Amino acid sequence: MIIEHIMKRNVITLTETSTIKEAMQLLELHQFRHIPIVDDKKKLVGIVSDSDIRDASPSIFHFTDHLEDFLKPISSIMKQNVITAHPLDFVEEVSTLFYEHHIGCLPILDDEKLVGIVTETDMLHTLVELMGAHQPSSHIEVKVENITGKLSDIAAIFKELNMNITSVLVYPHPDPAFKILVFRIQTMDPRKVVKVIEEKGYDVIWPSEPRIL
Repeated sequence: MIIEHIMKRNVITLTETSTIKEAMQLLELHQFRHIPIVDDKKKLVGIVSDSDIRDASPSIFHFTDHLEDFLKPISSIMKQNVITAHPLDFVEEVSTLFYEHHIGCLPILDDEKLVGIVTETDMLHTLVELMGAHQPSSHIEVKVENITGKLSDIAAIFKELNMNITSVLVYPHPDPAFKILVFRIQTMDPRKVVKVIEEKGYDVIWPSEPRIL
């Protein structure tokens, strides 16, 4: 999936000469957390977050002091050198930007112009959908040897049992000789398929039988 499919296109923006007060009003009115700052050619020059606004605001104990600060241009507090993405970037690649840089949103640029925006909430919703976790399903984890063909071998078992696979993930195992295959399948009772997988010699690590301590 590419970012173009999930980005918000109607982005509310401000210019560098807009005031901090205008930014505060927009954030309160629309209940979002970030405002891209653009020039007269719609090119991105910065971004302002609700936390930037809070940092620039007086303490609640001195709220009436220095009210002139709210009339300062937004350029005085905006962040520059903004991390961005392109509409044709893959969701998986963009998710690593959120993870590595601890950011809350990502402006989307095409030919240096702002064409959309993606937030961490958008990414979370998309990843949940990609994993199929929003649908009635069962979660199965199988430990297999880290060699070619194991994914197709396990998938063939689901095919034999006429069970649809909603999603597949591959996790590393502490022992590099193995890996963990994580399936979501369209059934609410996975006991039959778990039994068949184990009968074929594979180690199902979830769901597992209750252990007596």
